[in-house]
Amino acid sequence: MTRTTTAAPPLTVSTRILDDPGAVLRHTLRESPLAFVRNGDGIVGIGEALRFTFSGPDRMREASAVWRDLVQDAEVDDPVQLRGTGLVAFGSFTFADDSAETSVLVVPRVVIGRRRGKAWLTAVDTTPGPEPLAFTRTSVPVPHVGPHVSVALGPGDIDADAYADKVADAVRRITAGDAEKVVLARDLVGRLPEGADRRAVLLDLAEAYPQCVTFAVDGLVGATPETLARTDGTRLSARVLAGSAARGSDPVSDRAAAEALAASTKDVEEHGFAIQSLLAALRPIASDLRVDPEPFRLQLPNLWHLATDVQATLPVGTTSLDVADALHPTAAVAGTPTDVAVRLVAELEGVDRGRYAGPVGWLGANGDGEWMLALRSARVSDDGTVRAWAGAGIVAGSDPAREVAETALKFRPMTDALA
Repeated sequence: MTRTTTAAPPLTVSTRILDDPGAVLRHTLRESPLAFVRNGDGIVGIGEALRFTFSGPDRMREASAVWRDLVQDAEVDDPVQLRGTGLVAFGSFTFADDSAETSVLVVPRVVIGRRRGKAWLTAVDTTPGPEPLAFTRTSVPVPHVGPHVSVALGPGDIDADAYADKVADAVRRITAGDAEKVVLARDLVGRLPEGADRRAVLLDLAEAYPQCVTFAVDGLVGATPETLARTDGTRLSARVLAGSAARGSDPVSDRAAAEALAASTKDVEEHGFAIQSLLAALRPIASDLRVDPEPFRLQLPNLWHLATDVQATLPVGTTSLDVADALHPTAAVAGTPTDVAVRLVAELEGVDRGRYAGPVGWLGANGDGEWMLALRSARVSDDGTVRAWAGAGIVAGSDPAREVAETALKFRPMTDALA
């Protein structure tokens, strides 16, 4: 089912080179930020020209169809021609087909971006007119961002003890042959202080996790390391993360932790399920699949991950959102086999994940874009409630206490940013 909260008139879109705007994350709105930034490069949105909401199992396919229609009718003047210039939309989609939360695609009124040392501003006009947008502004003031935001996060619907019980139950179900892997998550909740500037949270996340994507879409904020689908023409790339270990406290223990992760039968098995899941979903829609022969160890400030990069060739006309729809949910966020695992996640967690672990990203007029998995994240509701999520992959060899500890580590991007 598709619902549009704003009429969709033809859009007039114009992009121009901009003087260096400083940290692009500062330029989005304090109460409703839109952002997709990695290592200082990326795009942020200001305001909403159009908003579309979706729900149900066809949510991404419907969003892709709406986007194609919107692009077809738009007048786009984009002499800059970089990834993220011209007409773009930010999107965030629910994890589950039957989620009560809606998925969203937002076209900002203004986009400020930076890539490869160049900055730009895109203006979107929804007012019909015979003349294209004309603006000569080449600089924008750098906004002041409010102070650090502190939120006391405590147990949510699934506390640590309940989570350990759910992990033990999942292990029993896996041992009985119901599934091979199930990804279970738990939550923490708190409340945002009155008048808090949400951009401060984004800046803290970006500073601590520069190699991750710091994102904000419709109240969902986070810093995620996992690429679901990045497209550039017919080229597709994805990064699978599954299997993790805490960083060591010194170089010797840190190296030992990385080596132990690479040698862990449990983590290697968990990673293998995730790779197999991704490749099985890609084969019907892509060709020339190229996969790292062995997982590499990805170093983040709080964790080591087993990681594998995948490249493929897509048919002409396939958008990044089409690929995200085909791939989601992967074994990295659901389990194996996917359909069984999704049912077990709903049964064992007993809580609606909303948009946690769903695709979050952006989409351009030519279909290119980048979609990440909304991990290391929190949902900030209109009333200021903050709900953070963290999960772990459960296989036959999983230990409940270890999985509780792993989720505590995965909460750290949000808990540290809100400390």
